Amino acid sequence: MKGKISVKDRVLLILEENKGNTISGEALAKALNVSRAAVWKAMKALQSEGYEISASTNKGYCLDLNSDVLSRQGIESYVRATPQPKVFVYETIDSTNKLAKRMAGEDAAHGTCIAANLQTEGRGRLGRNFYSPAHSGIYLSIILRPEMDMTKATLLTSMASVAVAGAISRVCGIETEIKWVNDLYYAGKKVCGILTEAVTNFETGKIESVVIGIGINCAPPGPDMPDELRDIYGFIPGGFSFSRNQLTAEVISRIMALCDEVEMGNLSFIEEYKARSMVIGKDVNVFKGGLTHDPIKAHVNDIDKFGGLMVQYENGSKETLISGEISVRLA
Repeated sequence: MKGKISVKDRVLLILEENKGNTISGEALAKALNVSRAAVWKAMKALQSEGYEISASTNKGYCLDLNSDVLSRQGIESYVRATPQPKVFVYETIDSTNKLAKRMAGEDAAHGTCIAANLQTEGRGRLGRNFYSPAHSGIYLSIILRPEMDMTKATLLTSMASVAVAGAISRVCGIETEIKWVNDLYYAGKKVCGILTEAVTNFETGKIESVVIGIGINCAPPGPDMPDELRDIYGFIPGGFSFSRNQLTAEVISRIMALCDEVEMGNLSFIEEYKARSMVIGKDVNVFKGGLTHDPIKAHVNDIDKFGGLMVQYENGSKETLISGEISVRLA
């Protein structure tokens, strides 16, 4: 059930939509049909939450361009998707994917998004944890309800990889590579992981819902980073010279748009997926059943039209791998 939107939330939305510009308290009070005192109280509350808002007696209020608190209002002010998806933002959560799966089971709408500033139990592929320190990244899950059967599920992870890479390119100005099937790399280090979890109707073979979890590293690691990540952890350079709200919104917008195209049978994004691949033409170790199993040496020949990895083993046999209990590492 929808609650009444607070004055603070309405003030924040206007500030986010006019970030870097000064708005008078009088103009805000008039636009929101509240008193100047209510606006002042909202500003104080936002400042206490970490928003960098400057106040001038003669000019008004201004949300600093460098203010980077992840918020629903901040994300929604940049989202281009139509209809506007519902966005939920949490300061701390165990796992955005865990909540998204629960909401999907409760009939949350296509495009519902859950984001957080901190995950205490972030999840990666094959049961691994995802390092999710506070205010250092983007931790996002999106609920999709595509009209497609389970045989095309691999497409959704490939689609998400292309969407995130394009969003990072547009907002941050850097180009990332894709390591099949779900990781984005920059300068040889992992900057993003993607986890796709689907619920299927076994009678029809159709996908009922999909949760795409995305974790993007936006800052250097903290002292609590696990030792096993130190050699592979990467982050988007720039020291938050970009807006996490804008990057989150760009990811959402691109995933929603690409999902529509995939439903209509347009798989042209696979060409970009292949162009960004860091494994085509390379020798790799294939782990079937997880990293605890012995690796199988293979050469990557190509990626097929559904995102499957086309490999050739040392004995000459060929196989097209699909996502699941399979991991690939460069030899």
